[in-house]
Amino acid sequence: MNITSAGTETEVETFTLEEILAGIKPTHRLILWNDDVNTFDHVIHCLMKYLDYSSNQAEKIAWTIHNEGKCAVLEGTFTELEVYRKILQQEGLSVTID
Repeated sequence: MNITSAGTETEVETFTLEEILAGIKPTHRLILWNDDVNTFDHVIHCLMKYLDYSSNQAEKIAWTIHNEGKCAVLEGTFTELEVYRKILQQEGLSVTID
């Protein structure tokens, strides 16, 4: 958009509401880490119960965690993810927000 003032034309950049909110609400990731304490069954159970993954999805995530050491299991704002981090930590899982 161009604005003219006192004979001088200035170009002004405009943004949509989505672009503005994307800058305000950065996306974070909830990371589930491999550990030597929790069983596959417990990890799968927690993913299904709290994050609403299917049995097959939860099993694939558990194998990814086992093989790669970690897996991003959820994306959202820090505030949204903090709720799930606390729940999963109470279940004994190793989880952080990135």
